[in-house]
Amino acid sequence: MNVQEYLSGRGYAFQVSEHEPVYTAGQLATVEHVPPQQVAKTVVVRADNDRFYLCVLPADRKVNLYALQQHLEVRYVRLATESEMESLFADAEVGAEPPFGELYNLPTLMDKSLAKDKEIVFCAGRHDRAIRMAMADYKRLAKPTVLKFSYPEALDEIESLPLDPFFYDPFMM
Repeated sequence: MNVQEYLSGRGYAFQVSEHEPVYTAGQLATVEHVPPQQVAKTVVVRADNDRFYLCVLPADRKVNLYALQQHLEVRYVRLATESEMESLFADAEVGAEPPFGELYNLPTLMDKSLAKDKEIVFCAGRHDRAIRMAMADYKRLAKPTVLKFSYPEALDEIESLPLDPFFYDPFMM
């Protein structure tokens, strides 16, 4: 079942738009004319317990693996490989996975920085299609666990970062 069938089958309102293929969440924000903070990108991680987690965060942020390790109470967390992604998401193009873990028997973790938006935009399983829906509806349907596990992408550009983004994030105030 693809994400559009999933949403329609549950009676949720959403809008689908088609555009030229894009391969990053930042590019999706540009073609959809929305701020990157409103675009949900999905990142899949694998914990030492051999469990995969679907992480949902804004396009302009990156996953802090150490923060996830602490939240999940595991020894290590790593990004899923491309071959793991292909096997987990048979109906979606790699890199265009929708943010609904339930569709793939995965727990959904949502970063706190995304939770405050009124609307969410995300890939619809293809690089040339996006879905826009109310954040309240997304939360009701996806039932994500909301945690703080990301940091601003811009911090990667700072050569010496004196602060651990897990404990302090000036953009989250």
